[in-house]
Amino acid sequence: MNKRIILTAAFFGMIAVVLGAFGAHGLSGRINEQGLDNWHTAVNYQFYHTFALLFLATFSRAKNTLINLSYFSFTIGILFFSGSLYLLSTRELTGINAVHVLGPITPLGGIALIIGWGSLFLATLKGR
Repeated sequence: MNKRIILTAAFFGMIAVVLGAFGAHGLSGRINEQGLDNWHTAVNYQFYHTFALLFLATFSRAKNTLINLSYFSFTIGILFFSGSLYLLSTRELTGINAVHVLGPITPLGGIALIIGWGSLFLATLKGR
């Protein structure tokens, strides 16, 4: 087990629960339906990749470049993909109208998540 990966996953899992509850109870009726859908997408992807990190922790006993790449890619992916969706979803409330900045960050986060899965795939092929 890799303590660093488990701690990261635990943190992201805790934040996902808080943000999921906030979206369900604090944002309902305050932002439009598209914003709520985007918020739920962000929470779901954060949870999916939190579970992926937990799985990754079971494999990463040895120092493996591909496992490390997967860890960093999932972490950056969660921050960029879900983080930008959280901000874009609440722009009506926050007044943050940086779509021109945040919009491109979302697909970069998605690419990072894809790289994470790809490197996990390759690590599995190369592993014993």
